[in-house]
Amino acid sequence: MTLFGCGRPVSPEAPVSRQPQQWLIPQWRTQEILRDRLLELGGTLECGARLMSLTQTDTHVTAEVAQSDGGRRVMTVPYLVGADGSHSSVRESLGIAMKGEDRGLRSAVVADVRVRGLDRDHWHIWPDDPPGELLLCPLPGTADFQLNAKITGDEFTATAETVRRLVAERTHLPPDAVTEVVWSSFYRPRTAMAERFRQGRVLLAGDAAHLHPPGGGQGLNIGVQDAYNLGWKLGQVIGRRAPDTLLDSYEAERRPAAAGVLDLSTRLYRAGRKPEDGGQSRYRGRVCHLLSVHYRDSELSTDTRALRSPTGVRAGDRAPDLPCVTAEGPCRNLFDLLRGPDFTLLAVNCAPPHATPGIRIHHVTGGPLTEELGTGLFLIRPDHHIGLAADSPEHVDRYLARVGLRSSGT
Repeated sequence: MTLFGCGRPVSPEAPVSRQPQQWLIPQWRTQEILRDRLLELGGTLECGARLMSLTQTDTHVTAEVAQSDGGRRVMTVPYLVGADGSHSSVRESLGIAMKGEDRGLRSAVVADVRVRGLDRDHWHIWPDDPPGELLLCPLPGTADFQLNAKITGDEFTATAETVRRLVAERTHLPPDAVTEVVWSSFYRPRTAMAERFRQGRVLLAGDAAHLHPPGGGQGLNIGVQDAYNLGWKLGQVIGRRAPDTLLDSYEAERRPAAAGVLDLSTRLYRAGRKPEDGGQSRYRGRVCHLLSVHYRDSELSTDTRALRSPTGVRAGDRAPDLPCVTAEGPCRNLFDLLRGPDFTLLAVNCAPPHATPGIRIHHVTGGPLTEELGTGLFLIRPDHHIGLAADSPEHVDRYLARVGLRSSGT
């Protein structure tokens, strides 16, 4: 399950967003959405493939892959990203260790089930009394509930039979109330971080780089942010000849964000879903949205303005998705102007600089966005974070040179 939320009231601390309320989406549906979008963008997807070995030189990476039909093929690529989960073959082939700690977290069973005798308007919780907590959450848009049950000990086999037995032991329902077990899994929560996210031309992302309990439903969020951060940098290095050292900023920016999520998810997992924790579950603050993750301390974040925004928006922050007025007319939301793989320069209540290949420029003259940002030049990275906030175009030229996009005047 991907936990985007449950239609609850918006936290007063929530970041600016067009989607202020959270959604609850089954994992299988999330996977469909991602797959369809990948194919729409021209990508390819090969299931059942397995990495057998990889080697790398100063110029490329060679990987041998076993295919689902029993065949093997060798691929040579400029860079390789290991996003292959907690048991990452890529990470193991590089000899990169995962360092973590045992925080005494209980194992759990998670399953998608169909249950008769329960309404679908509420989460159903049997608190953490012997023999243990069990939760059944209706998954919107489906006939399924997601089951989550803490398990004492590290050994358990998740099958349709054992899932039905858990329901019978911990609830008022009989075993046959579970009419179907669509999917089930047993997991042991672990908190760990890879010693490094990069080794030469191979990089790690998602669970291959960091592991955490499912508390707060942060897994997909942090993985997508890894991919967005690394993706635009690979695009600059491969497609626009930015220096290879730009990729070093990936770990520098993402490791602190991952460490914060590891701590957050551990606290939420340990708190559980007891009725007395309802207030904590309802408003978890800005950090649980992961929209307030910033890179203010990054070498790629530069703020040279004499007068900064009255709201405190700085270089490194996620750009606020607000309406604005540009020289071309009104725009309902900033992110409509930011779509695509390019940098976008906003000249807010000041003259825009000369045109630069590979940079989109918009002259912003009014609207809520101007009140949030203040006056100045704002260079927005492809991942929608503010890379540069400046008063003078000369700072724009220098910044672009650092990321491989030189202005026409240099």
